[in-house]
Order: sequence, then C-alpha cells, then structure tokens
Amino acid sequence: MTAPATGHGLDGVADAGAFLARLVRLDPGILVRLRPVPGAARTALWARLPWDVLVVRTVPGTAPGDATVAASELLAELSAGGATLPRRRDDGWRWPLPPAASRAVEAVPATEVQRIAAAAAGTLREASAHGVAGRAVGQRALRDALLDHVAVVVTPDDAPDAPVEVPQRLVQGLVRMGFLGAGDVQVRVAGRWVGLVGPYGAAWSRKVAELAVTPTRGRPNG
Repeated sequence: MTAPATGHGLDGVADAGAFLARLVRLDPGILVRLRPVPGAARTALWARLPWDVLVVRTVPGTAPGDATVAASELLAELSAGGATLPRRRDDGWRWPLPPAASRAVEAVPATEVQRIAAAAAGTLREASAHGVAGRAVGQRALRDALLDHVAVVVTPDDAPDAPVEVPQRLVQGLVRMGFLGAGDVQVRVAGRWVGLVGPYGAAWSRKVAELAVTPTRGRPNG
C-alpha cells in the first residue's frame, strides 16, 4: 500500500516561497528542514548555505513534525497552490542546529551590515580583475579568504575576556537571504554558535575556536 500523503502545514506561503526561492538560486539541490515551533502555530525553516552557514526563517503554519525535503520541490508545491509535503529526505540532513536559547551581545545598524557586505563584494571584484599585490589569485581562494575574514568584533559587557567574532560568511548569509530590514541587526551567542538576527531571519555559524585575546575596541567594526 502507498502511504497517504502528508500536508506541509505551511500558511505563510509568500514568506516561505521567498525564502525557498533564494535558497534554490544559491543551490538548486539544497535541502530545507521544517521544524514546528512549540505552542506558536509557526514553523522554522532551516537550510545550510554553500558556504557553511545555517539560515532560518519562521513562517506561519505548523509542519507535520521535524521533516527535511528538497527546497526546490517544496517551492514548486507552494507555487502550484498545493498542500502536500514533498518526499522526505531526512537522512540528507547531517548538520547540528544551534541551541534554542541565545543571548544578544550587540546591535549593529542594518546600514553598517549592508556596507560591510558591499565592501566585500567590491574587494572580490577588484581582486578577481587585478589580482592581489599584482599576483593572480584563484576565484575559490579569494572567496574563501573573504568569507573567513572577521567583519565585526564585539566585546560583551558581561564577558570582556571573551570577544565575539562575526565572520564575513555570516554577513553574506544574512544579506543574500534578504533578512535585512530597517533598524538593527542583533549579534547573538548560543553556546559555541554566533548568529546575526535580522527582522526577516537569522544566520548562524559555529565558532572555530575560543579566543584568548581581547581586542582594543569594544564596539562593532568593519
């Protein structure tokens, strides 16, 4: 017998569709994980971007449990006005998620985050065209170096010996997923995870190592 189809349960079709469309543009084969938010009648949509950043957007509606599907298939179902959950691909999701509880350590103006992202894009174009110090550098090497660059350093008031580094890969995740809006972006910490939280979604990555050096500046910088 064929198991009965399960509904995806999403009510926020426009919000979910916008999120899924951006994911598919970045990687046509990308997976999306649906996780109901307890007691909120909402679902968190998680995905892992090609540059090792997790992104999440919460939309109205309750998914049928924790399920992973192809983003392109869910987007096609929503675009057609369908209510069926695509074929589950739970075994394809291999990445941990950040803890649910997090704390804010700084607020950065959205305009500053946009400036940092634009500056990185300009650097990549310039280096691709003219090289670095007169020497040609591979596109992949340039991209990886820029993504690893620390874009913002924050020293929490309650932990002056534990500065928080925000890499460019987080900035790019937030901006390229369209999560910026008016106002501030929060820098948040959850265990060994660092996140940027905007009005329309968040980007998270795990810290590679704990830092022992305290920077001289205590505010965000680009």
